[in-house]
Amino acid sequence: MSLSHINPDTNNPAMVDVGAKSVTRRTARARSTVALGADIMQHLNDAGTDIQTKKGPVFQTAIIAGTMAAKRTDDLIPLCHSLGLDNCQITITTTDTDAIIDCFVSTEGRTGVEMEALVGATVAALTVYDMCKAMSHDIIILETKLIEKTGGKRDFKRDE
Repeated sequence: MSLSHINPDTNNPAMVDVGAKSVTRRTARARSTVALGADIMQHLNDAGTDIQTKKGPVFQTAIIAGTMAAKRTDDLIPLCHSLGLDNCQITITTTDTDAIIDCFVSTEGRTGVEMEALVGATVAALTVYDMCKAMSHDIIILETKLIEKTGGKRDFKRDE
């Protein structure tokens, strides 16, 4: 099995050449789950949509941070292609103890947007952690995973 980001002639890391690929619509959705615990979740506002802290509204800030990060993925992951995203939507829902962050991204391009979705969800989760850590250090970012992608060689969908 050869690795796509290793030049077979030099054995050095290399960006994948996507110049010959067709431009298609590419989408991806990733999810991060953050265990906040019941003590933090009791601080949800009356509408049950956000947590207010001294730093500001937690989920609204996380959505902005995740969107900014998704747009800058190529600055964070060395061999990622620079992509202009057509769309980035982050939603945050809650359970009794967890915040579930979904990041959906899309573009018209020659390469997929999985990394952008994963980075967006991850940075949003880290922002939730940062904004809530004054209330508890028992917060756990449980997982970040790709839920689905379309476009390219093959589509992918994970059972949620």
